[in-house]
Amino acid sequence: MAKNPFYVYVLKDPRFKPAKAFYIGKGTGNRIWEHHQNIDDSAKGKLITAILNEGFKVIHTIIADDLTEDQALKIEAELISAFGIISQGGLLTNRVKPNPENISKKVKANIPDGCYERAQMGLELIKSAIVELAKANPEGIKNSDASKYLGLQSDYGGGSKDYLSYSVIGILMKEGSIKRKKDRKHISIKD
Repeated sequence: MAKNPFYVYVLKDPRFKPAKAFYIGKGTGNRIWEHHQNIDDSAKGKLITAILNEGFKVIHTIIADDLTEDQALKIEAELISAFGIISQGGLLTNRVKPNPENISKKVKANIPDGCYERAQMGLELIKSAIVELAKANPEGIKNSDASKYLGLQSDYGGGSKDYLSYSVIGILMKEGSIKRKKDRKHISIKD
C-alpha cells in the first residue's frame, strides 16, 4: 500500500497513433478523472469535448505514484517543461503563462527552456496559498502575515524581508482575487 498520496498523470488524445499527451498534472484520489466532471472552456476542456464528440475516450495514465507533494510538483514541472505548452510551440494545454515575447533585446540573461514555466507554476501555488490564508482569516491578513506564516520571509540582512509576498499580493489585487481594506489588511473577494 502506498504511503504517499500524490501521483503525476497525463491525459492523452487517442485520435493520434500513438496517443498524444495534451495535459500533465499532479493530484491525489480521483483528481485524474475530475477533468471530465467539470469540463470548462479552457483549451484542455475544449480538447476533451472534441475527443468525446468524435466518439473517443481520453486516455488517463498515471506516470508516477506513491509520491510526496514536493516530489509530484517537481516531476510535474519537469514534464511540462519537457513537453512544452501550446502557446510556446509545445504539446500541452496546461495553463502556464507564456514567456513574454517582448523581453527587451538588451537583456543578456540566458533563460533555459522550461525555467520560466516552472517559475509560473510556483507563482500559481504561492498565489493560491495566500488566497487560502486570506479566506481563512475573514478579518484580513497583512503582507507580513503572508510572509511569516507561509515561510516566504527572507533572512537577508537588509531592510525589507517581505518583498516576495508583497509582489504576489500586488498580482492578486490586480487579478481581482483579493483587495486591500482601509486598515491595510487584505481580504479574499472570491469564493
